[in-house]
Amino acid sequence: MKIFLLGYMGSGKSYIGKMLSDQINLNYYDLDEEIEKLENATISEIFQKRGEIYFRKLERKILEDLINKEGAGVFSLGGGTPCYGDNMELISKADGIISFHLKMSISSLAERLFEERANRPLISHLDDRMQLEEFIGKHLFERSFYYNQANHVIDCNGKTAEMIITSILQKLK
Repeated sequence: MKIFLLGYMGSGKSYIGKMLSDQINLNYYDLDEEIEKLENATISEIFQKRGEIYFRKLERKILEDLINKEGAGVFSLGGGTPCYGDNMELISKADGIISFHLKMSISSLAERLFEERANRPLISHLDDRMQLEEFIGKHLFERSFYYNQANHVIDCNGKTAEMIITSILQKLK
């Protein structure tokens, strides 16, 4: 079984993914980390030097590699991964994948992302919290079609990591 975590940036995919994989004793893979290892550069650097189209093509290749990887695992995707090309269709049709959308409200995401926006290429240009909330709201509207194709939607608002993991484990039974 492969557990794929998807959702907007800041929704906790990497954090929850690491904790979940430790708890159920499966290998953990973070799509962004795999890209950074391959390119020997951060996601921000890849966006700056090579552009978003290059990044999305590379992301697709690594996504295919992870889907075809032998064995079980927990996989955290980038926030935009399900929304480009036919990535979500690829995930949905692959055998042995159970996907979870870690869903959070606009205000909760803005609270998490505001202080770290300099490290996130898509929001680094936003100067105040209101701009950030508007940006997130627009993105969530555009991306919800893809995120909601996940096998399960987990409401993460006001929940601890342990509560979220418990919700995921209940869905896996």
